[in-house]
Amino acid sequence: MSHDCIVCGLENPAGIKARFYEMEDDSLVALFSFKGIHQSYPERTHGGLISAILDETIGRAVWIKDPTIWGCTIKLNVEFHKGVPYDTPLKCVARIDSLTKMTFKGHAEVLTMDNVLLAKGNALYMVLPLSTISPNSEVDPASINVEVPCDLEEIN
Repeated sequence: MSHDCIVCGLENPAGIKARFYEMEDDSLVALFSFKGIHQSYPERTHGGLISAILDETIGRAVWIKDPTIWGCTIKLNVEFHKGVPYDTPLKCVARIDSLTKMTFKGHAEVLTMDNVLLAKGNALYMVLPLSTISPNSEVDPASINVEVPCDLEEIN
């Protein structure tokens, strides 16, 4: 987790603070809750934040195949199926569809904990070294992809 990321940043007061879990079927699951500060219409999360969790979860899912791969989003397509509430536990499930030396593609769904589909998306990423993505800073990969201990035993 990055300190200031809007999706995973534990130190970002406006952040979603998503937690990511690698599953046995090679999917990546993010567990999170949007907050009232993420609203668009009353009782609904802004589509930009929904797009952000889809993008982040797909982008991180590539690490299951190769934890040294970094990438930047080239294209993100999102479909909104139902209003996404805030202050409600949610999950985003992502999988990588293809991986080449230059790009990777994946898809993800935002779901209720009862597996009701709220939104889904697919994305294409350009594989880039971290030094190209953040050229003006001394980014330590370990500060972005950090393991946080938890006692979670099962995700349905």
